[in-house]
Amino acid sequence: MTVLQAVILGIVQGLTEFVPVSSSAHLAIVPWLAGWSFEPHAAFLFDVLVQLGTLVPLVVIFRADLARILLGLARAVLQRGGSWTDDARLGLWVMVGTVPAAAIGLLAKDRVEAAFAEPRALFGFLLITGLILITGERMARRQRDLSQLSVVDAMMVGLAQALALFPGLSRSGATIAAGRARGFSRAEAARFSFLLAIPALAGAGLVAAADLGSVEGVSDLLGPIVAGTIASAVVGYLAIRWLLAFLARRSLNVFAIYCLAVGIAGLVLTAVRG
Repeated sequence: MTVLQAVILGIVQGLTEFVPVSSSAHLAIVPWLAGWSFEPHAAFLFDVLVQLGTLVPLVVIFRADLARILLGLARAVLQRGGSWTDDARLGLWVMVGTVPAAAIGLLAKDRVEAAFAEPRALFGFLLITGLILITGERMARRQRDLSQLSVVDAMMVGLAQALALFPGLSRSGATIAAGRARGFSRAEAARFSFLLAIPALAGAGLVAAADLGSVEGVSDLLGPIVAGTIASAVVGYLAIRWLLAFLARRSLNVFAIYCLAVGIAGLVLTAVRG
């Protein structure tokens, strides 16, 4: 992998990690279309590690929320008889929602990694992402905010995040759609999705970093990883800002149409290529 290839993939990661069209699918589709060939395990580690770049803008943009959550949790736990504020409960529900993805990620790691090498699976999962987005919008009936979040809500959104470990199933798409299906406004569903992404991205990055030593020629991969991570951080910041503004006015349907179109076109192309 060259530095230029890594920068291009970092830009793809930054654009598609938060916009609900599946970053994992695009990180596999772009090299497939361009004819780039990477060692599968190294490519998988690069894809996971470059996600750490998109963790940076999340922390920057939601730093005020994170500060309130951490302070609320500290007060609730350390102060005898301390009350659980809305911020403290939100932090608790983020932890609850993280459990399904962490468990499935550890148990199905090899199966998830293998799915990255199968283009038909990527395009098929993109079709499912499109249907999930449409379903989430159609099921939305109420306009709840995160102060009304419950343990059931957190687990349902967390399960959606766990399923999105497979490439082609958008993490942000699945979690925002699940939040919409639970009756939250688009803005609040997106906010919880992004907060839930912080431990998910950090955990996946740490696990992948531990696997770096098993990759042959890992020293040659470090430069591309750094370049890709920087690119994903810059573009990811812009993508988050844009998406939050977009969801204040528009629905998820435009992303559903995109996922369905790319999924169908990709399945046709894989059939033609054989």
